[in-house]
Amino acid sequence: MARRLTVRAVARVLAFSVLPAVAVAQLPAKPENLQVLPKDMATDSVVTVMRGVAMSLGVRCQFCHVEREAAAGAPPPAAGGPGGGGGGPFQNFDFKSDEKDHKKIARIMMRMSDSINTHFLASIPNRDNPPTNVTCMTCHRGLSKPGNIETVLMSTTARGGVDSAITRYRMLRNDMASGKYNFGEQPVTDVAQRLIMQQKYDDAVKLLQMNQEFYPNSVNIDYQLAEAYLAKGDKDQGIARLRAVLAKNPNDRRARQRLQHLGVQP
Repeated sequence: MARRLTVRAVARVLAFSVLPAVAVAQLPAKPENLQVLPKDMATDSVVTVMRGVAMSLGVRCQFCHVEREAAAGAPPPAAGGPGGGGGGPFQNFDFKSDEKDHKKIARIMMRMSDSINTHFLASIPNRDNPPTNVTCMTCHRGLSKPGNIETVLMSTTARGGVDSAITRYRMLRNDMASGKYNFGEQPVTDVAQRLIMQQKYDDAVKLLQMNQEFYPNSVNIDYQLAEAYLAKGDKDQGIARLRAVLAKNPNDRRARQRLQHLGVQP
């Protein structure tokens, strides 16, 4: 009984940002093949949980569920309805089928969230009340596969070069309001540091120059540009960037000490 109550609680958390429950006339009267959610959960409650999951991942029903071909003459799904955006109406889905791997992965993720919330987070001393729980949105943020902007930049650079990565970054940045990625200063800085460590100095410089467009007052970007130039062997550009740091913050000890080590007056 305790376990069932726990899963019910997790289900409520998973549905924290769902749309209002839809009509269930087209759905089976009783859910079939429930393996994580309680087997006696009402159909409309299952729909509410599933819509919360779908919205968190930015997907539709067919991402996890098998969709049969619609019968000849069947009306098309209404835009914005349960089958909108490429999916058919509810009666065209074989919800009990386990054919799709995404459905199997979803079960694993739900069990993982359950374990994190009810075991690991519950063990934290002096935890906030009400507590903060892990949900699908915590990692996915509207992405079908969780990721971060650092991974996007590194993988795109590896595949198509740094210019392609910069183009990709600018395009994604146009959708900042969605909250899918962190477009703060630090992620790009972290990627540039990795590239410096890989001796890809020109790539690092290009990324940092782009980052400086968005954060022109950052002394940290100037300092890292200096390090990239110095590692590359371009002492003049390195010194220029260190002096740019001091122009913005005359008390920056890092830049002063670095210039002194280079035998240059701050």
